[in-house]
Amino acid sequence: MGARVAVAGASGYAGGELLRLLAGHPDVEIVAVTAHERAGEPLVAVHPQLALDLPLRATEPTAFAGADLVFLALPHGRSAAVAAALPATTKVVDLGADHRLHSADAWADYYGGPHAGAWTYGLPELPGQRAAIAAADRVANTGCYAVATILALAPLIAGGLACPVDAVVVAASGTSGAGRGLQANLMASEVMGSLTPYKVGAHQHVPEIKQATGAHALSFTPILAPMPRGILATVTARALVGATPATVRGALAYRDEPFVRLLPDGVWPSTGSTLGSNAALLQSTVDKDSGRIVVTCAIDNLGKGAAGQAVQCANLMLGLPETAGLSAHGIAP
Repeated sequence: MGARVAVAGASGYAGGELLRLLAGHPDVEIVAVTAHERAGEPLVAVHPQLALDLPLRATEPTAFAGADLVFLALPHGRSAAVAAALPATTKVVDLGADHRLHSADAWADYYGGPHAGAWTYGLPELPGQRAAIAAADRVANTGCYAVATILALAPLIAGGLACPVDAVVVAASGTSGAGRGLQANLMASEVMGSLTPYKVGAHQHVPEIKQATGAHALSFTPILAPMPRGILATVTARALVGATPATVRGALAYRDEPFVRLLPDGVWPSTGSTLGSNAALLQSTVDKDSGRIVVTCAIDNLGKGAAGQAVQCANLMLGLPETAGLSAHGIAP
């Protein structure tokens, strides 16, 4: 018997991936799974890939009684009310955006509605965050695009190699990042064989990325890609004095980190290499013509971009090995 955990929003893609990881975790026991419209159905009716004999319950505070930690895999704006109804002794990891931003103005501008306040930010690889997460009872998981961009950009700004007012990101994501709800633009007939930009110049992860990296200005273009999962983010920034291919690679080395890996020089990341894992793969160069720093990061948007990251944070909060139940190895082909 391990730590008792529950998952709210278990019927979605992130919730399903979270349950897959927790089912193979050596130190936790899943005690409750909840949903909204699918409440009352067996979990296997929603996620036939999971061999878990659990009923989906309504997302009410009584469903989480006795849980040591609750994962909230709910749509943006839905987590705060559920978290507020939980006992202070219950640890919580929120996979939504409700508690990521420090600025109420940024929340209102990009999400709308009342600001629920900021929790400890759930990216262990940032300086000081691993200890902060381990000491926290409430953790805000990263956004999927955000983690790929932050891992690529934060060390360069912190190291004085990249200009904080001139960063550009173009990132492609699989369709699971948009959730499981029925939307015409996510139908196979619309997506297959086509790349489509969306929320250009106004994506909600921009203030989160700026907050975590120290960037002052950021141009971000997300692209919907014809694949179920994965993110490939290409980040460019104006180089400052001292930025060379060698110093940039040095800043991105992430030494002793179990899940973030700088690939050998000349080997570029691919989303296929991260599938099913909690890995983030990085590569960098300095553009020969423009002199700009170029960093590419690949993740599984449901792994390091959502469920895997949440489990990594939960492990720290529960005093378990940080890598428990997670893998740095992707699935291929």
